[in-house]
Amino acid sequence: MEENHTLVTEFILLGFCLGPRIHLVLFLLFSLFYTFTLLGNGTILGIICLDSRLHTPMYFFLSHLAIVDMAYACNTVPQTLVNLLDEMKPISFAGCMTQTFLFLAFAHAECLLLVVMSYDRFAAICHPLHYTVIMNWRVCTILATGSWIFSFLLALVHLVLILRLPFCGPHEINHFFCEILSVLKLACADTTLNKVVIFAACVFILVGPLCFVLVSYARILVAILRIQSGEGRRKAFSTCSSHLCVVGLFFGSAIVMYMAPKSQHPEEQQKILFLFYSFFNPMLNPLIYSLRNTEVKGALRRILCKETHSRIV
Repeated sequence: MEENHTLVTEFILLGFCLGPRIHLVLFLLFSLFYTFTLLGNGTILGIICLDSRLHTPMYFFLSHLAIVDMAYACNTVPQTLVNLLDEMKPISFAGCMTQTFLFLAFAHAECLLLVVMSYDRFAAICHPLHYTVIMNWRVCTILATGSWIFSFLLALVHLVLILRLPFCGPHEINHFFCEILSVLKLACADTTLNKVVIFAACVFILVGPLCFVLVSYARILVAILRIQSGEGRRKAFSTCSSHLCVVGLFFGSAIVMYMAPKSQHPEEQQKILFLFYSFFNPMLNPLIYSLRNTEVKGALRRILCKETHSRIV
């Protein structure tokens, strides 16, 4: 078996198989999405760094979310763009394993950061008098750092379980990146343990956190309805609705991809779901937070006005 394992040194990502002209259109479209993703999340990150009024726990976690979204895009999109221009462009075994590891790590990190952000909103709205004590900078740093460390450790578990498997051919992955379930289909050994660990991780990292988020927002909704001031209710709904939209997009697509019965979603449909998960979510997140958040829009206006004023002077 060990000898067979060494036979596969690279993989071919089959991608979408739609013809050269469609691939060229997709290349231009995905390049545009990639640019918007980097610019949008980079702008959010820059605004938070430059405006001292946004140096709060909520925007501290939002800056981490922007970093995750940019990392997502940089991990999967460049290889996808290359494959659209050259269908037979191989990816090395090491490169494929690295891409799988990073995708899982960033997915776990985004999930945990969204949960932490919901806890932050819960503390801010349900316990406003104790908010600065509950969410002090030490706690915020521990929560953010812990999310990153745990995410990479869990992704490392998946990677170790993949590397123990022999790959003796075929070497064609029916996907546009090295997605873990597609890679496992090429293994020349029993992958039951891998699939059990993936399912357990999904329950732990998706279902559990989603339940926590839903409970938090149920209590947040009750607290918002008790607010006497109309302006206070509007501001609370504004900050929470942005986060809730992102939570819905992320958890909805992730649960459908990894926990829905695969017979209901053929491989081509799975690719479309992953396309939404990998391309559109990171691009939509900064739009949702900027368009529905008055503080972010206000900070952007202040930075632009300051820049214009400095040029005039």
